[in-house]
Amino acid sequence: MASLRALECLVAVADTGSITEAARLLHSSQPAVSQQIAALERETRTPLLHRESRGVSLTPAGRAAVTDARRAIDAAASAVRSARATGEAKGGTLRLVCAQSLTVPLLAPVIRAWHRHHPRVAIGLKEAVVPDGLFSLLEGGEADLLVLPGPVDGRYTSTVLAEEEIVLTAPRDHRLAERPSVELPELDGEDLVHFAPDNGLSAWLDRSLGAAGVSLTTVLRTAVTSAAPQLAAAGLGIAIGPVSAVSAGFPGVVRSFSPRWVRPLVAVTPGEPDPLAARFIADLRTRGVRVPRDVRNQLEGG
Repeated sequence: MASLRALECLVAVADTGSITEAARLLHSSQPAVSQQIAALERETRTPLLHRESRGVSLTPAGRAAVTDARRAIDAAASAVRSARATGEAKGGTLRLVCAQSLTVPLLAPVIRAWHRHHPRVAIGLKEAVVPDGLFSLLEGGEADLLVLPGPVDGRYTSTVLAEEEIVLTAPRDHRLAERPSVELPELDGEDLVHFAPDNGLSAWLDRSLGAAGVSLTTVLRTAVTSAAPQLAAAGLGIAIGPVSAVSAGFPGVVRSFSPRWVRPLVAVTPGEPDPLAARFIADLRTRGVRVPRDVRNQLEGG
């Protein structure tokens, strides 16, 4: 296949009518330009130049080739510009996949800021409630960046974005409402607003409760992470889940566990993040998980 340098030499010769002038234009030597043209002629199996005492001119084959050569050079330059713009967050596409519960509290503020400050970067977003299929999207080249609770398999590159607290939510008249924090064994036997099996938090919570030796009675299941605290506040039981699921103006009580229960939130890439993904990850780390003030006040003051 013809090299880009050979095509550049052909175009320069066409524009200047001289191998010597073409060499000067390309900051090269006359023999080097001649060698590139000769290599191109071997590739095309036909002469591209008429070599005369007063200079050179294109053959019909040369005129045909130089038109496409200009397109190839322009395309190469465009590829470099696009790659540079992407690396500088001035263009390109970033395909995000995240756990559904993290879209609003973690990703949405950063995506909004990117729409304002990096308007030429197209951001795609897919959400999932079960993490199992997320990694196949990454491996299949359908996603550039995953955002989900950690830890993750060591085959991937992961960056910790924040620590998210796991909290108890309950009605305001719950027996533990006056406590500043709650120990997990104290909940043994309580009614639980659980997560539906197709929500990844369901299996995670079952494992966590099982490891702590705590048994709760499931009274209702919901697939929507943010619905569990609201159902608990309505008096259907208690809920245990990430603080990001508790919205501002929450009508129930929110309590920390003792000892404090947290999970890491991570950004996952197939290898070292490319410049565009690295910029987005840095912004996610700076932003973190914002907790509504009234919810934070409950956690801090009980």
